Amino acid sequence: MKKTALYIPLIALLLTTSGCEEGFDELNVNPTAATALNPLFTFNNAMINTTFPGSTMVFEHPIVQQVFSPNSGVLAGGNFNVDNRGPTGPNTGIWQRYYRDVIRYLVDVIAKTKDDANRTNLYHMARIWKAYAFMVLTDTYGDIPYKEAGLGFLQANITPKYDTQQSIYDDIIKELTEATAALDAAKPTEAGDIVYGGNIVKWKKFGNSVLLRAGMRLTKVNPTLAQATAVKALAGGVILTNADNGLVRNNANYQNPVGTMLNSTEAANLYLTRYFVNYLRTNEDPRLASIAARYVGAKSGAEQTAARINRDPAVQIGMPMGFDNGTIPAQATADKLASFYDYSQLDRTRLGRLDAPTFMVTAAQTNLLLAEAAQRGWITGSAADYYAAGVTAHMQQLGDADATSAVPAAAITAYLQKNPYVAANGLEMINTQYWVASLLNGPEVFANFRRSGFPKLTPNPYPGKEIKGNFINRITYPDSELSVNKANQAEALSRQGPDNQDSRVWWDKQ
Repeated sequence: MKKTALYIPLIALLLTTSGCEEGFDELNVNPTAATALNPLFTFNNAMINTTFPGSTMVFEHPIVQQVFSPNSGVLAGGNFNVDNRGPTGPNTGIWQRYYRDVIRYLVDVIAKTKDDANRTNLYHMARIWKAYAFMVLTDTYGDIPYKEAGLGFLQANITPKYDTQQSIYDDIIKELTEATAALDAAKPTEAGDIVYGGNIVKWKKFGNSVLLRAGMRLTKVNPTLAQATAVKALAGGVILTNADNGLVRNNANYQNPVGTMLNSTEAANLYLTRYFVNYLRTNEDPRLASIAARYVGAKSGAEQTAARINRDPAVQIGMPMGFDNGTIPAQATADKLASFYDYSQLDRTRLGRLDAPTFMVTAAQTNLLLAEAAQRGWITGSAADYYAAGVTAHMQQLGDADATSAVPAAAITAYLQKNPYVAANGLEMINTQYWVASLLNGPEVFANFRRSGFPKLTPNPYPGKEIKGNFINRITYPDSELSVNKANQAEALSRQGPDNQDSRVWWDKQ
């Protein structure tokens, strides 16, 4: 009887299933879930994720001798002139962050807004930002997936072909030119964008400034195109004041990845190089007081306390390169320091804060590129004036990064008077200042060092280097590409050269 009682309701349930299906789909729809995502939200997410990963402290900054670590393991890279690969190795930093969290979002935004008459400005803004992001990627690695990148969801393409860097630059210049010109303040704008709040004039300046950067990248490989592009960018209007800087203002929810690294497990492991500190001290550069901090007398990371911090330029001592964890203690003793923890660091309480802004394209960088273009005779205007404007802009920018890092106006004037522009040394002066002004923008400072050859750095003397030349020329592809896109990567390497740190990217012509 019990079995029959249980069996009959079950039969009844099965027989009435078809009737219950009516309205089933509606019943299982979450009434509070979004049915469509505003592409502006996706765009903002892409821009936030364009901030530079902590891996730039492992390769880019040590290569150009600004910040490095004497420690190996996860921090091995530019400090020892070695490759550091693997699924989570620092050579994956830009690749993974940009393809996964920037490019695929921008491709989606462009697809969703391309035919929407009410979102034309968003469409063109996304094209400009995509061109910028791809410049960072191709300058870092060389030939990369470009035309077919980010199409895994839209076209199920998970093995994109690699494009040559030359073709990528041709398209980047085209995209920046067309998209910047097409921005129209008379059409609906995007007040919610996190960088410029939909200000079309500022977006145009950003687009033209990236275009200028793209043009100047070609000075060695195609000076004719470099000049034409610089002229076009300047005519369109570029970023000349800090009010127009292209930056992401990080906060407690969206932290600066470099700041996160400097304030967590690696807080006591990264130091300003002796060359960088000495350059600023020798030239009585007031920026040293804004950038550096030394925990005087610290014998361990635990002793790097607020009570020990000293920002006085006179006491700053940069860590010399060429040492590792086993050899730096003796050098610290020779330098009359308590330990290697006593060397100067980038001040992680100011420029290296968790919520410090990330500067992508600035007035300082743009003015200095214009100074170079003027020095080369490519544009009208005074190279000396652009140079002074660039130096001034960076000193003022430090105050925007942190109010306590502001350089007084009198100190800026005094510095420029003591260090006047000399045309005979113009290219070196301009690009050495670009090196200082691009601190914490690892991809850009690394790219411009390769392009210009300045500052004139003495090669890192660490004896265990894996490279054949004096400096690392590119970051190698992540090992993950060997397992997921091996054939296309192999085709790229047949053109570009071996996947090592000695191979040069296309525009880095010797």
